[in-house]
Amino acid sequence: MVSTSVPLAERLRPESLDHLVGQLHLTGKGSILRTAIEQGKLPSMILWGQPGTGKTTIANIIAHTLQVPFYTLSAISSGVKEVREVIEMARQQSKAILFIDEIHRFNKGQQDALLGAVEKGIITLIGATTENPSFEVNSALLSRCQVYVLKPLGKEELIALLKSALTKDALLKQRKIELKETEALINISGGDARKLLNLLELVTDNLPDNQPLIITDEFVMESAQQRIALYDKKGEQHYDIISAFIKSMRGSDPNAAVYWLARMIEGGEDVKFIARRMLILASEDIGNANPNALLLAHATFEAVSKIGNPESRIILSQCAIYLASSAKSNASYAAIDEAIAQVKKTGDLPVPLHLRNAPTRLMKNMDYSKGYEYSHAFEKNFSPQEYLPDQLKGSPFYVPGKNAREEEIRKHLKNLWDKKYGY
Repeated sequence: MVSTSVPLAERLRPESLDHLVGQLHLTGKGSILRTAIEQGKLPSMILWGQPGTGKTTIANIIAHTLQVPFYTLSAISSGVKEVREVIEMARQQSKAILFIDEIHRFNKGQQDALLGAVEKGIITLIGATTENPSFEVNSALLSRCQVYVLKPLGKEELIALLKSALTKDALLKQRKIELKETEALINISGGDARKLLNLLELVTDNLPDNQPLIITDEFVMESAQQRIALYDKKGEQHYDIISAFIKSMRGSDPNAAVYWLARMIEGGEDVKFIARRMLILASEDIGNANPNALLLAHATFEAVSKIGNPESRIILSQCAIYLASSAKSNASYAAIDEAIAQVKKTGDLPVPLHLRNAPTRLMKNMDYSKGYEYSHAFEKNFSPQEYLPDQLKGSPFYVPGKNAREEEIRKHLKNLWDKKYGY
């Protein structure tokens, strides 16, 4: 008999790759990860993807398929002591696998404790993370692991998961349930398969077992309204609130920015995630209107990485208020996107000969570097020579923003280039 105390998502967790929904680029026939599992030649790896995309499920499938000693640690509740205990047990066995959930929460010391065992093959490490491993996993450990990126589940895959739950779950298939509409289920769950199944269970629990149920968007919204958490750092609210936070700072409203920051802090959001988003905004939305914004945002990221909660809230608040109150410009952001678009459009245009390096006699004979004017040899340290390929002469990728600091930049560039770039 199936226990009703076990969540639906756990009851439906597949035990083979054939039953896994999504991630065919990793687990489909002939794929790199599936081949490694089938051959029993599993590398240490980092599974990187959004919540509910199958990281833990893939780790469990590997354990079930290979039938080797399998240890699980959570980076939230485990430290160096627990890591060393597992490594010592693995020494007595062969081909042991260690799965670490949320490995991005391990600090450098905890990650360093894994290095020797991974390098010597005492354990095969499987780390799961929702954060970019190039930021959160130290380079020495990362170099010893393959990084597999899990893609967000598409709408069709999520619908297939819902239908599978209604027909295969031992409890749900006994009931008369019609899945008429799916939009609300998918939107509220934010593409998180685990949250989607738990939401489906919540909805189906709203009526007695002996009554038929037609699942509509309206019914889902009514059922879920009183039960959805104020802030779920792994679900839709995570993305909605960080979006509101960013847009409040971009919109120069420090009061709203601090409010949304408080919502994230109270919800237990990772302080480094918040700081990283402010670091991006400092360049994307402020840029050269106030270059100090990037310096403060970088200092904030470094500070909260070392300090942690609860003191980090003070540093985050200072930075958020500064960014929100700062002059704004997206000119640098627009410039690089425009330049990239032009590169995609025009391809590999040749570098003008006078700009090319000429380290050999052959290159000099081919006129490499010929005619180049060394800027510092001229008045104002400037020569009005051409720096772009011929086809792109006069293309103004960077257009200074309308703020005090960039107006100075505009005036300076106009004095140098006259009317060439329209300054």
